[in-house]
Amino acid sequence: MRLKIMPQKKSLSVLQTPLILFLCQVMSALEVPLDLVQPPTITRQSPKDYIIDPRENIEIQCEAKGKPPPSFSWTRNGTHFDIDKDPLVKMLPNSGTLVISITIEGKAETYEGVYQCTARNERGAAISNNIVIRPSRSPLWTKEKLEQITILKGQSLVLPCRPPLGLPPPIIFWMDNSFQRLPQSERVSQGLNGDLYFSNVLPEDTREDYICYARFNHTQTIQQKQPISVKVHSMDELNDTITANLSDSEFYGAKSYIERPPKLLTPEGRTSHKEELRENVLSLECIAEGLPTPSINWTKEDGELPINRTFYKNFKKTLNIIHVSEADSGKYKCTARNSLGFVEHTISVTVKAAPYWITAPRNLVLSPGEDGTLICRANGNPKPNISWLINGVPIEMAPDDPSRKIDGDTILFSDVQESSSAVYQCNASNEYGYLLANAFVNVLAEPPRILTEVDLRYQVITDRPAMLDCAFFGSPIPTIEWFKGTKGSVLQENTYVFHDNGTLEIPVAQKESADTYTCVVRNKLGMAKNDVHLEVKDPTRIIKQPEYKIVQRGGRVSFECTVKHDPTLIATLTWLKDYGELPNDGRFSIDNDHLVIMNISDEDDATYTCVANTSLDIVSASAMLRVVDRPNPPFDLELTSFLERSVQLSWIPGEENNSPITEFIIEYEDAFHEPGIWHHQTDVPGIQTTAELKLSPYVKYSFRVIAVNSIGRSLPSEASEYYMTKAAEPEENPTAVEGIGSEPDNLVITWQPLKGFDSNGPGLQYKVSWRQKDGDDEWTSVVVANVSKYIVSGTPTFVPYLVKVQALNNVGFAPEPGIIIGHSGEDLPMVAPSNVRVNVVNSTLAEVHWEPVPPKSIRGHLKGYRIYYWKVKNSSKRNRRHVEKKILTFNGNKTHGMLPGLEPFSHYTLNVRVVNGKGEGPASVDQVFNTPEGVPGAPLFLKIVNPTLDSLTLEWDPPSHPNGILTAYTLKFQPINSTHELGPLVDLKIPANMTSLILRNLSYSTRYKFYFYAQTAAGTGSPITEEAVTTVDEGKMAMASRQVDIATQGWFIGLMCAVALLILILLIVCFIRRNKGGKYPVKEKEDAHADPEIQPMKEDDGTFGEYSDAEDHKPLKKGSRTPSDRTVKKEDSDDSLVDYGEGVNGQFNEDGSFIGQYSGKKEKEPAEGNESSEAPSPVNAMNSFV
Repeated sequence: MRLKIMPQKKSLSVLQTPLILFLCQVMSALEVPLDLVQPPTITRQSPKDYIIDPRENIEIQCEAKGKPPPSFSWTRNGTHFDIDKDPLVKMLPNSGTLVISITIEGKAETYEGVYQCTARNERGAAISNNIVIRPSRSPLWTKEKLEQITILKGQSLVLPCRPPLGLPPPIIFWMDNSFQRLPQSERVSQGLNGDLYFSNVLPEDTREDYICYARFNHTQTIQQKQPISVKVHSMDELNDTITANLSDSEFYGAKSYIERPPKLLTPEGRTSHKEELRENVLSLECIAEGLPTPSINWTKEDGELPINRTFYKNFKKTLNIIHVSEADSGKYKCTARNSLGFVEHTISVTVKAAPYWITAPRNLVLSPGEDGTLICRANGNPKPNISWLINGVPIEMAPDDPSRKIDGDTILFSDVQESSSAVYQCNASNEYGYLLANAFVNVLAEPPRILTEVDLRYQVITDRPAMLDCAFFGSPIPTIEWFKGTKGSVLQENTYVFHDNGTLEIPVAQKESADTYTCVVRNKLGMAKNDVHLEVKDPTRIIKQPEYKIVQRGGRVSFECTVKHDPTLIATLTWLKDYGELPNDGRFSIDNDHLVIMNISDEDDATYTCVANTSLDIVSASAMLRVVDRPNPPFDLELTSFLERSVQLSWIPGEENNSPITEFIIEYEDAFHEPGIWHHQTDVPGIQTTAELKLSPYVKYSFRVIAVNSIGRSLPSEASEYYMTKAAEPEENPTAVEGIGSEPDNLVITWQPLKGFDSNGPGLQYKVSWRQKDGDDEWTSVVVANVSKYIVSGTPTFVPYLVKVQALNNVGFAPEPGIIIGHSGEDLPMVAPSNVRVNVVNSTLAEVHWEPVPPKSIRGHLKGYRIYYWKVKNSSKRNRRHVEKKILTFNGNKTHGMLPGLEPFSHYTLNVRVVNGKGEGPASVDQVFNTPEGVPGAPLFLKIVNPTLDSLTLEWDPPSHPNGILTAYTLKFQPINSTHELGPLVDLKIPANMTSLILRNLSYSTRYKFYFYAQTAAGTGSPITEEAVTTVDEGKMAMASRQVDIATQGWFIGLMCAVALLILILLIVCFIRRNKGGKYPVKEKEDAHADPEIQPMKEDDGTFGEYSDAEDHKPLKKGSRTPSDRTVKKEDSDDSLVDYGEGVNGQFNEDGSFIGQYSGKKEKEPAEGNESSEAPSPVNAMNSFV
């Protein structure tokens, strides 16, 4: 079984035919099998107008088929061509093709003429077209002497080409001596006749090598005309002497360089006529001269130019309309226009037509006794004549045949017999050409046969048409039926399309269309059938298309193209650049579904297409890559319109590099004052290429321009020429003028000097003026050099002054400057604040009040008041020592302030001083105050040592900050059970003079949590926390060992299995009931009956929440972590409980109670080493028995 890929055709329109197709007798799509007798058919022939290369052998083709195989003969110029008499001519075997050998001897011109081939067998004769043989010609240009053309700037010019006549006509183009094409534009262009037209000439058109070339493609030769020399003069170049010595005839034209309206160079006049043949390209041309250069527009009178067939060439000077028809006849108008006027020309177009087929005659196969028709219909302008031939002879000269009747362009056949077989020729001709068609009538009696291969398998894509072939032959013409499946019924035309050649079309194939189809053909002589098989595949789709990219030059880009296809097909993915192959460049790489381009350059700016194809379909998706970069720098900077305070700068923008220029930045250099330093001048929009620049006096300017686009800035342009402006008086005065005394008896006047750019001229100086603000003194002035400071001596202390500084140069003074207020130098304040009072707010905060000093005693700018305070001694009369003084400054004219951060239960001294810009004044009288007691800090440390079976020893040190007199300690502790829940809390009071305690009657192998506080009269301080474990009971461990022995007994194992099974059943029952909506409020019952003594304590009353296992990462409130030696200092405490890392499973007693006893020491004892106070875990204790 052969596989046949379904051709991708669009479905044809449904034919309105009956169920069984009685195919028409015109067997246009059916071929007569070559094993059957048939008249000759021409299968190949040379073109009617056959231009040959005279350097090569001549081959005139004529191939035909038929049975028996036809014989061939030729005529030349209407008479028999006897090839046997010419040794240079031979006919190829089994063919009618002639080969004329002229490469060794003979000339092509000898064999020019009109040739016609005849193929003949016993059933008829077919003839070829008249084949006109002509050798190509590429003659040389005639020699001519060309004088130099001298012309004035602005005049029009036409350089004639006038190429030699060739066969076929040559292609014309203009180049220079270096074989470089001459640039063309709206101003300079080549006409259809090959001449070179200049609408107006410019000096740059001067050259000596305007050369017209003619390329003869058939012989692959190029001929060139003698070079033409053109010299363009401007009126400025022609002085009176030269003008007097030159006559008008020595110039090309007589008009000088003046602007003028357009005038047509070609075609001439206001109207012209053009005739073109149908289906050719209509080319209309208008070229105009004028200054400024005219532009050309085209219109059609009484109609529109055809949108899809109209194209412009040669800068719209040429209008091309392809595939012209009679409807394109009419009047076309070209308009040349410039700013001074316009000119019009109308071209009347007539479209003629050589003959073209409407209905060409087709081969006719009939069985004896049948009827048939040959039709030959053609059209043209003018209308062609129709003539018939039979076997190459005019039908009028052929013997009569009662079975045929001629009716103009139709031949009717009736009751044909085998002798009616022949080849008929139809000739349609008018003055522009002819058509010749062969069509045979073959009378046969043949049973049906199927010509398509047996059991073909077709594959098609879903939703596309499927074409199942069933080519057949028979005479009389058989009927055909199609069936689907092994037991299917005859297919109906409402779902399928049946074609005359037997093909079954499924317009839109679906998955359910896949099956076996059978075609059956019948005539009166027999029947034949064939099976074909259809497979329907999923379409190939691009599910991730490449996307539009904008990448900077030198960057990297990646295009993605993800394809999904039918799994039974093999898909290939190909990438194209501008619909061609990718460059053979290492920068391009394909990685799975990605195309990657590295180091991107301008040449990579293109459209990239991914093409996915299988054996059945092909899909593609495209995306553009836009390569961008910073602009190239502007160039050709030019300064014009020079004025005292302005100049005009113009420039030419550089290449945008695919990103529009948004603005230009203009910078200037002051070569006189700051050579080599560039400053910003102004910005202008990106569409602007000139700028009016404001200038300052006495500056040697040079300018440069920087272009900006979305990618960044270009490099700066080359600098412009220099332009020096004239000097003028300063326009500005110094800034930042200040008058501040550095000593009590001076005034220092400072200012920011003008920059050289702002000096506006030579000899820059400053006039400094001052006088007392509150006096009647005249201004005192002094002129100083280009400095920034002047000192006035002998001033009173801290007196306000009026100050001004004015710039001047050799030309004059700047405008009157502004006046500022300054002060002479300050001195230290003379008076201390009085009536200082202290109000203690709490143990850490006090408020201080004082009376301000008189303003005159400050002798400067008031900065504020400063409080010095220090702690003298501790109220508990311990650790007498002097504490470092602290300082608080209160800005402005304040009369009170707060002292935060005081230590409780302390003795403080303070004084107050006034502060000005010079420094501090004298101190006030010292004031003494005391702070009350506060709550203490946490004990310094807490250690738990000597753990036993039922006791733990606690040791601690008093807080480092008692903040008063300690009155007692509070100890709270509670057990932690195996589920890490906290047990009942025990609260103990301990005298303040104790530093250790022994807790007795504790549960064995139990972990305890301890919270330890210090107290003063002000309250309880923050706690320090610790945990410890009592040791393990050895008797219990021994019992556990014996239990391990029992657990190895068989009866015990069986009992445990039974219990496990029972628990499993209970769990299943609970799970079923829970799914039905039942709930077990165990948690609610537990909460309702909980012992109030073991409820978690709330944060706000100092109690403790539920204990959390370390694995839950849920810290408890008011807890702390402790170091490994179980010693906790205040600084180490935090708000979370410790994590348990060794899985201690301490057990509480059943009633959850115990008795704690303590014994203390009045003097603190040193810590007992660094060993850990943490008790061993039960696991470790158990291991110790092994």
